[in-house]
Amino acid sequence: MIQLNDIIVKFGGFEALHNINVHVKEGEFFTFLGPSGCGKTTTLRTITGFIEPVSGSVFMKGKDITHVSIEKRNVGIVFQSYALFPTMTVYDNIAFGLKIKKMGKSDIDSRVRTIANKVDLSDDQLEKAVSQLSGGQQQRVAIARALVTEPAIICMDEPLSNLDAKLRVQLRNELKKMQREFGITTIYVTHDQEEALTLSDCIAVFNKGCIEQIGTPNEIYNHSKTEFVANFIGDINRLESAIVDGLHLDPGQNHFIRLERIRVSRGNASSSVGPALELEGKIESQEYYGLYIKYYIQAGSQTLKVIEKNDGINIYEPGETVRVAVSPADVMSYPQSGLPSDPCSDSNA
Repeated sequence: MIQLNDIIVKFGGFEALHNINVHVKEGEFFTFLGPSGCGKTTTLRTITGFIEPVSGSVFMKGKDITHVSIEKRNVGIVFQSYALFPTMTVYDNIAFGLKIKKMGKSDIDSRVRTIANKVDLSDDQLEKAVSQLSGGQQQRVAIARALVTEPAIICMDEPLSNLDAKLRVQLRNELKKMQREFGITTIYVTHDQEEALTLSDCIAVFNKGCIEQIGTPNEIYNHSKTEFVANFIGDINRLESAIVDGLHLDPGQNHFIRLERIRVSRGNASSSVGPALELEGKIESQEYYGLYIKYYIQAGSQTLKVIEKNDGINIYEPGETVRVAVSPADVMSYPQSGLPSDPCSDSNA
């Protein structure tokens, strides 16, 4: 559907993207994830046509569109700021692209009302000025405007970042539902790991203008290819030498384990996955999240962060002595070169 081949983008002497290669399948929800300044938005803007690469090619449905103008790419765009016309009505905002295409009035009306209904905008809301709507409603308008022209793909650049936390969770669920219903290929940019994991069919993790890993949410989280990905996706423990030695791991590598992979109990804490190293620990503190509890446990010289499901019964209190178990099967290990990792090296491609 969308293919990026060896894309290089430069701004003056600065190389913003280094040999980006991505293949987005038809109907897929594909997310570009990474910290600020990593190149994810630049890649999106290269797909939409706002940026032209100095080398490499962009293909859509097998056709080279590298040098095709923005308006001829048939791409719907939802910007971070929504880029709506605040004094125009919701109806006119959604209809704007259709009027540019010089569609008939009755066809425009039919298209606008159909798409508005699909994104839960009422007839009353269609007559209001965009400035009268809430942030969540404006986001729906932006999506409707992007979809009404029936684009081949839709590109979204951090469309939820301006909303409060509760509304973000609500709307990202609706966003995924809409994407499935429309079946439209979607490319989504975010720096929010949880957002990427919950929404995506596939994720590309960006770092310093390169892609560190492309994979499903499960692959990215449970089988992180590089140390950067392991640290960027969710919370993690870096294991210190005492545990590394106890697990007989390679001391020349850096070793990490996810919080939920460590087992805790008041008695035997053995892991359900093969042999485990058992340690005595002391609960330093806890963070209560409702569905789960995050514990900080002093085990020897290391403080381990552990997440336990909150069953309302087995809750450990600060100062309490517990047993923790770490299985070598749950550890992710990466080379310890002593040098900053190069995300653009062939080993990370």
